[in-house]
Amino acid sequence: MISAEPAAEASAPQRWAWLRSPRTTLLVPVVAAALDSALVAKGSEPWQIALSALSVVALLGRRRFPLTVALLTLPGAFFNEIWLAPLTAVYSVSAAYPKPRIPVACAVSFALIEFFHWPFAPDLFALSRDNALYAIQSAMLGAGPAALGMLTRTRRELGERVTELTEGRQRESRLIAERVLTAERARLAREMHDVVSHQVSLISIQAGAIQVASTDPASRDGARTIRELSVRTLDELRQMVGVLRAAGIGNRTPLAPQPTLADLPRLIDDSGLPVTHRLDTGRRDWPEAVERAAYRTVQEGLTNIRKHAPGARVTVRVAARGGKLHVEVRNGPPADRTAAAPLPGGGHGLVGLRERAALLGGSFTAGPTPDGGFSLHAVLPA
Repeated sequence: MISAEPAAEASAPQRWAWLRSPRTTLLVPVVAAALDSALVAKGSEPWQIALSALSVVALLGRRRFPLTVALLTLPGAFFNEIWLAPLTAVYSVSAAYPKPRIPVACAVSFALIEFFHWPFAPDLFALSRDNALYAIQSAMLGAGPAALGMLTRTRRELGERVTELTEGRQRESRLIAERVLTAERARLAREMHDVVSHQVSLISIQAGAIQVASTDPASRDGARTIRELSVRTLDELRQMVGVLRAAGIGNRTPLAPQPTLADLPRLIDDSGLPVTHRLDTGRRDWPEAVERAAYRTVQEGLTNIRKHAPGARVTVRVAARGGKLHVEVRNGPPADRTAAAPLPGGGHGLVGLRERAALLGGSFTAGPTPDGGFSLHAVLPA
């Protein structure tokens, strides 16, 4: 059986939260001052009761006008010897004013009024132990709320300072993280440029040499295709390097024109695979991100087929159904597993496609088919 004690403990702070509410902290001292004034008012004159009532009512405005409220409570303390109203007023002044001059003046004024209150005692100025103790009591009554108010104000200021320091540390941490990220992006840009760009450039040069030297039309066509793909890859690589270097600096390098659904026929024709395709995208204009995701899905599928299933029959279907774009790339079993050398692959392409679909609110599935082939299926909502 699950104990209910943790739930009770969790609800305890909420049950007593009303004690810290602004309305409670405003009204409780007023009620206490009213009781104090009522007890002192026994046998007092009407004008004395009026001064005491004025002191109590004035406490309602102590947060907006603390100094004015403190001055309004002093007559009641002088003529009727009330305590709680002027004590609360002195505390409010000390908690509101950062410089100690005004709180000290209010505390001294209340202490003097408490000692020289009306009516004056016959032996008020006599050097006696009673007068000395009464003077100490008056000084403590004035200094106590003043010190407590200063302590409260100091605590509040320290809390604000700690909040500022915390926010400053968080901003500093974000700046450091952004600086590290910028440095890492610059390193990636250098690596991509120095390694990938060099290799693709060599491929393009070799393809150009084969295109010029070969007399076989099929070889020349293949070399021309390789050279065109290399040049296109270099252009996209240059754009990506620019994006990596510009990220976090403030300026944004414009991307090259991104592929759309209209580029799918060319992609399929340049793949060199026996592809049967059906492209039915409807009559609507799809968002750019959706068209780009569909293109990359087909591109990744054809690339994987060339790498892992050479000679396999391929089917590409793109269809619009109910406000969603369905993209499917399916291949049969490879015709000859030894027809081409295996190419490296880390599986990141499928992960990237799944992330693209998830960012668009769609879905992506990939897996083997019963006939020994493989299938990719992406659903991209508009």
